[in-house]
Amino acid sequence: MSEAIQRRKIYQEVYDRLMERIRSGAIPPNAQLPSERELMEEYGVGRPAVREALQALQRSGIVEIVHGERARVVVPTADRLMAQIASGAMHLLRTQPGTLEHLKDVRLFLEQGTARMAAQKATEEDVARLRLAVAKHRASMVDLARFIELDMAFHREIASISGNPIYPTIVEAMFRWASEYYQAMVRAPGAEELTLVEHERIVDAIAARDPDAAAAAMHAHLSRANRLYQQLVRTG
Repeated sequence: MSEAIQRRKIYQEVYDRLMERIRSGAIPPNAQLPSERELMEEYGVGRPAVREALQALQRSGIVEIVHGERARVVVPTADRLMAQIASGAMHLLRTQPGTLEHLKDVRLFLEQGTARMAAQKATEEDVARLRLAVAKHRASMVDLARFIELDMAFHREIASISGNPIYPTIVEAMFRWASEYYQAMVRAPGAEELTLVEHERIVDAIAARDPDAAAAAMHAHLSRANRLYQQLVRTG
């Protein structure tokens, strides 16, 4: 028995036609879409259908809408993609706590790999940037929010050495998605100094061009953080 054909809303047809033009390159990245009035005339629909289609494109991260201007096709980047799913990811972590353990496993696997690649690829300039990042991190110990932000920046800097722009984007995204539990760990007595010492060990291994040592130092760092989090949960 065949399924009944579902009636589609008019805005969905407008959405699909605009998406086809964007995918085909007829409307390239950074170009403006036709005005609402032009779209109404072209597709023979009312303003509500056009506006709903544009809003759906904006929610999908395909276009950006600035008041008083025509919608513009965004330039696709890994950062934009991660930002687009951030709210949903954080909601998932809050409503399904078990997901946090999966996220930590992914982060551990990924960052061991980026530390290993950094040891293989780092230039003297890269190592100097990492040492500067640690120095700035140490100087921020009096400011919790700044300390956490520079913690993330350090891990992103390591991932950037890979030369693959997707790695640092994912590293930062995972850090931000789980930021609530990171704050609890940083507040633990002595946690800031231990974090800095571990970061220095990672940098030393990268500077020594020792991939195994860099991966091991990153594993020890993130595993210690995960154990600390479990202790805080049990005693909280």
